[in-house]
Amino acid sequence: MATVVLVYSGGLDTSVCIPLMREEYGFDRVVTVTVDVGQPREDIEQAEDRAAALGTEHYTVDARAEFVTDYCWPAVRANGDYQGYPISTSIARPLIALKAVEVARRIGADAYAHGCTGKGNDQFRIEYVMRTLTPEIRIIAPMREGKRLPDGSREPWTRSEEIEYAKAHGLNVAQTHDRIWSIDENLWGRSIEGGRLEEPDFAPPEEIFQWTRGIADTPDDPALVTIGFDNGAPVSLNGETMEPLDLVMRVNALAGEHGVGRVDIMEDRMLGLKVRENYECPGAVVLLAAHRALEALVSTQGELKFKAAVDREWGELAYRGLWFDPLKHALEAFIDSIQERVVGEVIVRLHKGSATVVGRRSPWALYSEDLASFDSKTFNQAESEGMVKLHGMQGRMYWSLREHLAQ
Repeated sequence: MATVVLVYSGGLDTSVCIPLMREEYGFDRVVTVTVDVGQPREDIEQAEDRAAALGTEHYTVDARAEFVTDYCWPAVRANGDYQGYPISTSIARPLIALKAVEVARRIGADAYAHGCTGKGNDQFRIEYVMRTLTPEIRIIAPMREGKRLPDGSREPWTRSEEIEYAKAHGLNVAQTHDRIWSIDENLWGRSIEGGRLEEPDFAPPEEIFQWTRGIADTPDDPALVTIGFDNGAPVSLNGETMEPLDLVMRVNALAGEHGVGRVDIMEDRMLGLKVRENYECPGAVVLLAAHRALEALVSTQGELKFKAAVDREWGELAYRGLWFDPLKHALEAFIDSIQERVVGEVIVRLHKGSATVVGRRSPWALYSEDLASFDSKTFNQAESEGMVKLHGMQGRMYWSLREHLAQ
């Protein structure tokens, strides 16, 4: 019996894949795997119900806690963003693929399948993990390979064609021709695309947002939140020690209430396509801002300069889904050494869509009020004169030579 493991969200693309696996690819046994990384509970239940209705063998894997500690927290330590927004979808994909691999190994699968298109990033992220850990298992991507035509050739599926195919096979899908948003959600962020959102000059309608209030609906009074860190990872909120998953969910709610975390960006995908993306990531925005502030307090100038380059490279690797790349692990060795001193608390003010750091403290603070204060006499300012005279010496020599040689 030929068995295929389908990475299954319960949405349009992956639901269409189930009958395709049987009708087009000839698999007798379709096993669906849904990985819970913080998407809405109704989405999980919908995936389970649809899998049952379509006659698959289904597994739901609760990976939320693992996602926070092993994927979100490394992203915090690396100040993980891509082109200005906190990476979220990209860091969930390796974990989803990893859980699919674990199921495939356990049941002896002959193939994997996923619903990624040939235009997006997720095909890279998911297949990288599968090929790295189980290179002997075949990978099928029906949306990328396209629909089969009567003459045996294939052409790409359009979203509208998928909707019609789903209806023809009795699949109840949420998308319609008029409201066709494609939403991906995990506990670190939501991404919304498709439909008129593909038009760069189309203002996103309020209906696409679920985690964040519009500015007009946010409280008039700001809120102060205190984030505690240990070894570069958040550990407490307003003085209360919390489990990582609970902390993320709580900060998401607090920041979202004040309209923090909406991002509208033109993003460069891995294939070179420029796309318009909308994100909601309230908790990530707050926790990353707090982490950067604390890191700036405890790290030397040289460390911060070098780590900025390391963080950018880490973010690129994570965005591309190269979670097991040796360079990523090497970068994390440096990042982790810095994080040993990222201990303390950061106070953030939430107000009308902004998250502003207003205070920070740490036992590792490389700051001396006695030396820095204008009212202190500890620092002998006269000793700076020699350094000032040497400042920019080579540049001054260049200008002197330039004037001399021009005569």
